[in-house]
Amino acid sequence: MLSRENTGLIVVDIQGKLARLVYNSDSFIACCQKLVQGAKTLGLPIVWLEQNPEGLGATVEELHSVMAEQEPVIKFTFDACKEPRFLQAIQKTNRKTWLVCGIEAHICVYQTVFHLKNLNYDVHLVCDCISSRKQENIELAANKLVHHGVSITGLEMCLYELVQDCRFPEFKEILNLIK
Repeated sequence: MLSRENTGLIVVDIQGKLARLVYNSDSFIACCQKLVQGAKTLGLPIVWLEQNPEGLGATVEELHSVMAEQEPVIKFTFDACKEPRFLQAIQKTNRKTWLVCGIEAHICVYQTVFHLKNLNYDVHLVCDCISSRKQENIELAANKLVHHGVSITGLEMCLYELVQDCRFPEFKEILNLIK
């Protein structure tokens, strides 16, 4: 089970025109926005990545606006774990469990999650918060990662798992995000 005390969120490369070209982009971006807002409500650390922003553009405004109080970790490798600033950012949180959302599922998300799993992190891929240009690449990435021991969760599932109790003050805010 996920716990607030040990869980963080990694947002992978939801940038520029590519974010608008991925499969089911409007729903994907809306779900990611809810996930980020839910993580903030629950006090989870968020590590935000941008792949070559000079070439791909900035993080989409829907997400940038809710994460603007921090700077993204800039990377050029598809696997964020090959960027020392990323590893420092996640290690600094002292969290061992990470929810992951972003694009493209079969490239940057896949390589980063695979490496995190090999570093003994407990990784949960948020299935309605990942995308690629082709739907079959989303399924390919998820299936391959599950085969390597990565957990699959969904937006509602992970947020309610983290809230745990309808009497907690954050419950109402999470409920309003999901409705």
